[in-house]
Amino acid sequence: MAETVVLGLSGGVDSAVAALRLRQAGYEVVGLYLDVGLGGEEAAAENARRLGLDFHVAQVADQLERHVCRPFYEAYLAGRTPIPCAQCNPTVKFPALLRLADQLGARYVATGHYARVGRGQDGKAVLLRGPAGNDQSYLLSRLSRDTLERVLFPLGDTPKTQVRREAEQAGLPSARKPDSMEICFIPDQDYPAWLDRRGGTPPPGNFVDREGNVLGTHKGYHHYTIGQRRGLGVSSTARLFVTAIRPETNEVVLSHGEGLTAELVRCEQLNWLGDFPLEGPLPVQARLRHSRTAQDALLVPLENGRVELRMEQPARAPTPGQLAVFYQGELVLGSGWIT
Repeated sequence: MAETVVLGLSGGVDSAVAALRLRQAGYEVVGLYLDVGLGGEEAAAENARRLGLDFHVAQVADQLERHVCRPFYEAYLAGRTPIPCAQCNPTVKFPALLRLADQLGARYVATGHYARVGRGQDGKAVLLRGPAGNDQSYLLSRLSRDTLERVLFPLGDTPKTQVRREAEQAGLPSARKPDSMEICFIPDQDYPAWLDRRGGTPPPGNFVDREGNVLGTHKGYHHYTIGQRRGLGVSSTARLFVTAIRPETNEVVLSHGEGLTAELVRCEQLNWLGDFPLEGPLPVQARLRHSRTAQDALLVPLENGRVELRMEQPARAPTPGQLAVFYQGELVLGSGWIT
């Protein structure tokens, strides 16, 4: 009898090809669509129908609100720039998959993420990078090792071009569907408007320089993030960048780049995935944003579960609320929230 695996199924190409590969590997695949209350179930159901999968829907709007949407809102109002997908994976998406797996007596869950699960020196699951062009290990770095023990990533070592080719060969309608870059609960990607609809967002205030001189008026500091240079609406002889956000005074600090880099980056709420404890300074490669390449750094443990990255080269615009993810080669050692 084939072993059952619960797959997170959307209307996209990645989860569809993940289902194909799992079937080819001999698994009985059950598709689970996570409904956040904004529709989209039809495309996932069509993928399930084409693939001949048993199809389930989980209503997760309440969990998403509690674990992702409200923290997202609160972070922006505190002057931070959150990354909701990294919060959703360990608190909403994978718990929902595991709940159905437990109900069905299934050992494994799977997604179409581009990452891999390996084995550490202690024999337990570790997280590994995916292909260089579309690696998603950054967004998975808050998962626990216990969760990773039950996860399969069928696309883990595959370029996206090959995934689309397999979908076309299988006649799947999602083969040519564009990649989704959106946050699921803000489909139009207008974060400030979404925040405004919830109420309590800050009013317009002052753009200031580092000395406190007023440069202009901002629309509300929740419209901006560290390092931003477009859409500021302030005239200058040279490019201006957002260098700091000051919620306590409703100010957004601009500069020509001064103060935008850092040699020290501090992080809190460490999620350690390495198969050895972090007991002293450790050379790592660090990614400070999902889209950034890794930089060499020394990871130093501090007290109260905090860590410090001592960057070999100054890091540009490390942003409070984003993740710092620590690597050694292909191995994901862990992550922490930038403070």
